[in-house]
Amino acid sequence: MVSWRTRTTLAAIALAHIVASPSAFAGAKDESAAEWLFPKWFNAWHDGLAGKGLNFGATYIADNIANASGGVKRGAVHFGRLDLSVDADLDKLIGWSGGRFYANAFVIYGQGLSRNYVMNLATISEIEALPDQRLYNAYFEQSFFNDRLNIRAGQQAADVEFFDSQTDDLFINGTFGWPAIKASNLPAGGPAPPIAVPGIRIKAALTDRITAYGAVFDGDPSGPGEADPQLRDHHGLAFRVNDPPWVIGQVRFNYDIDIGGRPLAGNFTPGAWKHYGSFDSQRFTAEGLSIADPGGSGIPAKLRGNYGIFAVIEQVLYRPPSVTENSTSASLPGITAFGRVAYSPPDRNLIDLYLDGGIGFVGFTPGRPLDRFGVAMAYMRISNTARNLDLDTQAFTGVRSPVRSNETLIEMIYEAHVKPGWLVAPYFQYVFRPSGGIPNPNDPAGVSRIGDAAVFGVTTTIRY
Repeated sequence: MVSWRTRTTLAAIALAHIVASPSAFAGAKDESAAEWLFPKWFNAWHDGLAGKGLNFGATYIADNIANASGGVKRGAVHFGRLDLSVDADLDKLIGWSGGRFYANAFVIYGQGLSRNYVMNLATISEIEALPDQRLYNAYFEQSFFNDRLNIRAGQQAADVEFFDSQTDDLFINGTFGWPAIKASNLPAGGPAPPIAVPGIRIKAALTDRITAYGAVFDGDPSGPGEADPQLRDHHGLAFRVNDPPWVIGQVRFNYDIDIGGRPLAGNFTPGAWKHYGSFDSQRFTAEGLSIADPGGSGIPAKLRGNYGIFAVIEQVLYRPPSVTENSTSASLPGITAFGRVAYSPPDRNLIDLYLDGGIGFVGFTPGRPLDRFGVAMAYMRISNTARNLDLDTQAFTGVRSPVRSNETLIEMIYEAHVKPGWLVAPYFQYVFRPSGGIPNPNDPAGVSRIGDAAVFGVTTTIRY
């Protein structure tokens, strides 16, 4: 059980919970780097503690990425993140039935490609962040009624369970975890890597097929200010609780559909969120003038509150006859697809419409039953209000500067399981109209937009 989410890290962690057919995965067991990375005495000590309810974990992710064309400049970067965690089963430790404590911290190094080379909205790698050592999760969790009700309180992230599918865990781009419509529209990007916030989450299994989720988080992970949010909450220790709240809820419906005389699992999850804070107008000042009007203040008007609606669908398309487990688990051999959609009002949000979807394949490489590959696409529409501001800028300056429309990206990836707990995933991403088509900062005339970017990368994950 994990409490934070990144596509590549969860791909590794998912191996620890593989449920597979005897023929396809004979002898499969919990996978980590323990057997080949550490001596037996250390593994025995670690496993002994885990058996008593105290499990220490570590996941190292390294990204090597190059921007081959487009963006603001070409080049390659290397950056990485070490995730150290402790997971305490309080029932085993002290006899507290249904209790659990979880905490983890990041050690982040290197510079990111999106920030320095591409300048796009959907971060090329989900682990991209400013170099730092920061606390991420630190929460207590209590289960009731044979785990049908679960309450989590403390510093946590929202991307683990909300607006989520299992199939999108395969992909590297950050938008397939925490979608760009939330990362761009919410203060400081919302509660998602690398910044978590204090909150309370309730999960209730209403029936065997219907599960409801609800949560309230502090609405500003890093607080007000002009500096980068990651600098304002420098080590993940802000613990803000007095900002206007952000509330989110969803209901997940599990179902089966009959394809070729065999039931295949799927799920549909509609949801919504509301923020009670103030948001900048995307076009107008408090006086009703365009922000681009040199006769005005240039300060955006403050609009009260914000909201969004969203939905997720995930569907198994194929399972080999030997697989008897009927679920949407992304670790089972077969083919699974996902799709997500979200909307937020255009007057106070940069992105008003978001769409993504993809398909993942598991067990199709001869002799490598754990390897996965897939392709996914995401579309982020720049709100009409923001586009009109671009037209205002043209009118007031007389410069035919670019008018933003949308950012669209495609990702293709192959995830190879080299050894237990060791993944290597080469991938390709193509970004159309980075940041919707903003002016290229390298163009003194300001009439050309940032070019479409072709990105090649390799992500390595080692999990203990």
